[in-house]
Amino acid sequence: MSSDPLLQPFQLKHLTLRNRIIVTSHEPAYPEDGMPKDLYRAYTVERARGGVAMTMTAGSAAVSRDSPPVFNNLLAYKDEIVPWVRQMTDAVHEEGAAIMIQLTHLGRRTRWDKGDWLPVVAPSHHREAAHRAFPKKLEDWDIERIISDFADAAERMKAGGMDGVELEAYGHLIDQFSSPLTNELDEPYGGSLDNRMRFCFDVLKAIRARVGDDFILGVRYTADERLAGGTSKEEGLDISRRLRDSGLVDYLNVIRGHIDTDPGLTDVIPIQGMANSPHLDFAGEIRVATNFPTFHAAKIPDVATARHAIASGKIDMVGMTRAHMTDPHIVRKIIEKREEDIRPCVGANYCLDRIYQGGAAYCIHNAATGRELTMPHVVPKAAQRKKIVIVGAGPAGLEAARVAAERGHEVVVHEAAPQAGGQIRLTAQSERRREMISIIDWRLAQCEKLGVRIQFNSWAEPETIASENPDVVIVATGGLPHTEILSTGNDLVVSAWDIISGDVKPGANVLVFDDAGDHAGLQAAEILAKAGARVEIMTPDRSFAPEVMAMNLVPYMRSLQKYDVTFTVTWRLEAVERHGNELRAHLGSDYGGVARQRVFDQIVVNHGTIPLDELYFSLKPLSSNLGEVSYEALIAGEPQNVMRNEDGRFQLFRIGDAVAARNTHAAIYDGLRVAKNL
Repeated sequence: MSSDPLLQPFQLKHLTLRNRIIVTSHEPAYPEDGMPKDLYRAYTVERARGGVAMTMTAGSAAVSRDSPPVFNNLLAYKDEIVPWVRQMTDAVHEEGAAIMIQLTHLGRRTRWDKGDWLPVVAPSHHREAAHRAFPKKLEDWDIERIISDFADAAERMKAGGMDGVELEAYGHLIDQFSSPLTNELDEPYGGSLDNRMRFCFDVLKAIRARVGDDFILGVRYTADERLAGGTSKEEGLDISRRLRDSGLVDYLNVIRGHIDTDPGLTDVIPIQGMANSPHLDFAGEIRVATNFPTFHAAKIPDVATARHAIASGKIDMVGMTRAHMTDPHIVRKIIEKREEDIRPCVGANYCLDRIYQGGAAYCIHNAATGRELTMPHVVPKAAQRKKIVIVGAGPAGLEAARVAAERGHEVVVHEAAPQAGGQIRLTAQSERRREMISIIDWRLAQCEKLGVRIQFNSWAEPETIASENPDVVIVATGGLPHTEILSTGNDLVVSAWDIISGDVKPGANVLVFDDAGDHAGLQAAEILAKAGARVEIMTPDRSFAPEVMAMNLVPYMRSLQKYDVTFTVTWRLEAVERHGNELRAHLGSDYGGVARQRVFDQIVVNHGTIPLDELYFSLKPLSSNLGEVSYEALIAGEPQNVMRNEDGRFQLFRIGDAVAARNTHAAIYDGLRVAKNL
């Protein structure tokens, strides 16, 4: 028996959980036709195989047709889901983990133009800011129907082999009933707290009548909305005791905050640059007040924090959900005393931000997550040892080096700079994105452990590469800022990188022209504003920084609005000329017919990067494949066997921004899928 608090079993009613770490309910948006098919099952099973006590799947599985998913959720209102759920639950149980599913009715947190185009319903006509739909106020027959839908869905989940279901209350219909801000019904479901809680208890009673007592029921709910006029902490404690005393639930899953706006959501689920475990102490207060099994998750990214949460008795089960998207084998590595090998979650929130923009969840630096059918979390050994030479020690190059070394190859990396990191080292200079450097630090540590030889201050020429006698060469040289975009005056502007790196001092009256829409533009603007500059961010698009996405945008906006930064959309910087000691900007619009001139003392351009690819093209004639990649083999996860030059000395590939300006995840995915079959 281990003495580690995280590895102690926990008895939840009749269910013995093998340790204290869970993956809380979340929707990675992998369903096919609303069903948890092969990819969904593979993703879920990987976390169970990694050792978690319980994986909760399907955040916000829909119980009713008038709760249409706003991204790709499971459809628990369909009978056809049962066999798919059974395949998943059987596979998870075979790995020794428990599995639950989260059921919900979204209420106003959806749109009427999704699914079957039914009216959005809520206990008031108040629109939710995030999804913008004006709801129909619920009628008595709506309430009866939805209660029955919850019970039907729970019965399906029991038939599918689930150990239990969790009701998603916070921000969704159940909490919309309990919050005085969103409930304007008359009795018996509106008014007093007794009445506002009636819907929740009616749902629980209906479910219990269907599934019996030998089935786990839990509620993930808001115990403090942190909104004027909303559910207060005191009322949240009362709600917590009422749930405990009802005899209907087996645990509480505590949330603090509200999710009806992007800033509210980001405070509930903090991202990088924000404090870790901000609501853990509050969850501990609920645990003390109720003396009832309490679960909690909110930016608990590391083992030390999770261990403290359990050892201190604040909570009974600790959720490490985004951390398990980054590394599904956390528990296994704890058991094997390999905590230093755990791939760290950096809080980049690429996973959730992608979901909220309608995409599938991917981890910024584990490209196998969400691709379990084609990409390995544990890289197998190669049949034949090769010599792999990689040029560039940014995220793409280091991932290729790590994976190739895991395969058992001899790996040499040439890096022109005195240290690794590439663009990540630049972006991590910002306090807001400092956690990003862990993407590099973890790979450096893994490469060192695997015997990768990294030569810094090594500007690789074709002769340098040839002298290594490689079997494979991977060019991961990245890119340089692309500012040559104006009709005239390109020599008068500076890049966002110039400002972030400190190579160029901030001006006093600055235009940041950002048509890349990524972090670099906002990082530069924030540095300029903090230095005292008057800053205007301009984009030709109809919205600014679309690549940053919703939750990552929140901390930037809180900072930039404080400094009174101006945001201008639908205008394009076309030319720059000197105007005395200042710069005159010539502006136009893609919509046509307008032109302006404005004067600044500094103009910053953020237009992505252009590949640093001279070495690659010099090496092409020396390679056997002439740099060609079989996309069919790449997509299928098969080895590259292109032969274009019988006299070629090595296979040649280029990855990351050395190909084209993309992002960190794309660079790492390139590194993984090229190297995993070498």
